[in-house]
This record gives sequence, C-alpha cells and structure tokens, in this order.
Amino acid sequence: MKNVSIDTITQAFVDYCSDDTDTRTMFVLQKMVEHLHAFAKETQLTHAEWARGLKFLTDAGKISNDERNEFVLISDVTGLSSLVDMIGSQHGGTSSSVLGPFHSVGAPLLPVGADLKKDNEGATVVVEGFVKDTDGNAISGATIELWQTAENGLYYSQDGAQSDFNLCCSMHSDLEGRYAFTTVKPAPYMVPDDGPVGELFRATGRTPWRPSHLHFIVQKAGYKSLVTEVFANEDPYLDADAVFGVREDLIMDYVEHSDLSALPKDLEVGDKVTVPYFKVDFDFVLVSENITLPNREDT
Repeated sequence: MKNVSIDTITQAFVDYCSDDTDTRTMFVLQKMVEHLHAFAKETQLTHAEWARGLKFLTDAGKISNDERNEFVLISDVTGLSSLVDMIGSQHGGTSSSVLGPFHSVGAPLLPVGADLKKDNEGATVVVEGFVKDTDGNAISGATIELWQTAENGLYYSQDGAQSDFNLCCSMHSDLEGRYAFTTVKPAPYMVPDDGPVGELFRATGRTPWRPSHLHFIVQKAGYKSLVTEVFANEDPYLDADAVFGVREDLIMDYVEHSDLSALPKDLEVGDKVTVPYFKVDFDFVLVSENITLPNREDT
C-alpha cells in the first residue's frame, strides 16, 4: 500500500502479515491493532502522550527482575488479569480469582483438621467447609492448596522471620468432601508501588491496597481446577481491591465464638485455641470437565 493514511493504516497492518500466519495468532493480533489504532484516533493521542506511554513501559522493564514482574502487575492493576481469568475459568461453580505471585509450590500435605496457626500471632481462626459438585454432591479426595499472609501482611517468602511454608499447606477433602484447619486472620497488604504502577496509582488517586484474603487452589480429576481467593467481610479495602479480585460469592465471615464444645472434634489442636476464637464456614463448588463453555466465536 503506497498511500498509508489514518483511514487505511489498520488494514495495511493486516495486509502486510503473511497468509500462512497461524489463524488464532492473526485474529488476536488483528483485534489488538484495531483497538490500539481506534484508541489513538478516539483520544487524538499526542506525540508527548505516546512518548510518555513508551517511557512507562520502558521503566516497567527496568524495574522487573526474577522476583518481580512489573508487566504482570500492570496487567493486575488495570483489571486485565482478572478479566482474562473470568473469561477462561469455570462458570456455574465457585468464582475464580487471581493466583497472585506467592503461590507456594510444594507446601506440606496435612490431614483434615491441621493446625497452621502454631506460634503465629493472633486469635485462632477455624476454617471449615465442603467441596461439592454443582448438584451438591460431596467430592472426596479433592486436593486443596492454601496460602496466606501472617498478621503483618507478609507471606513467608517475603519475610525472613517466618519459617518455610508458614501458613501454607495442601490437604485432601475427606469422604464427606470436608476440609478444616486452624490459622490466623490474614492481613491487608499493599502491592508494590515504588515503580511505574505506583505512578499510575498516584496519578489516578487509587489505593495500592488489597483486602485480606485466603488463597485456594481446589482440584480433582474430572473437574475444572479452581484458583480463587476468599475475602474477609467488612475489610476496609473490599470495594477497592487494587487487582480487582473480589467477587460477591467469595466473601467469608469471621464469626466470634467462646464455646469450646462447638469446635470440630478432629482439630489437631483439640480445644487449645484462643478465646474468643473465630469460625469461618466456606464451601467450594467445582464444575465437571464434561460441562463445556460456549465457543469464543459464539460469545
């Protein structure tokens, strides 16, 4: 095309691509460029704004390393990570949410009723629930992975004072689909705001805080894997999560108790809990692998 113009440049990009480009790759690239060009035209993007955007991405590359990926954080805080997750995850069961960067691969496998609190500061929290299918039937033998922050808002991998796999475990649901463990309340925490993402927060008046939450992965052969988070009701950041992870069905309540006889009978700690203690009841619903989602072309 010899006469590339505002009106023809988008089609020129498509025409310049080889006919043997992978179909899905071509579709995604074409749509991305169409939306990028439409964005530039709709906003009448200036040279200065374009250059500032490139500097933002350059700065993200400079601050990224093996421990931190600012591009992933940009995806998180713009809502793209959560949007892709919601598009591609199970529907009809418990909502999914973001995985986050602190998933602890290799956490110890513990029995139902295990104690994660140990010598961690804070009141005892008893978490109990069931893994079910969409018809309400128990799913036994589901693998449940859990990880969370301590009361200081740090995961063990961020905090040299915590032991390896502190407040992390794997567990198999029992014959009734039940899981249970004792822990402490996780704390809200800030996503890193000392780089380009922090500039974005400050420019838009947004908070870098995440509401307190427990991370879970729940898996069983024959069912779609569930990656999710469960958030504390009445957390001050529940309506302003920096990475858009909150879903209405992922809210848990801390119910205060003092009656030790009401504790589950199979807790590793028996009745050696703080008084008062807090109880959380939360069930997970998994969707069968045989339930298919609509094709992308049909949505």
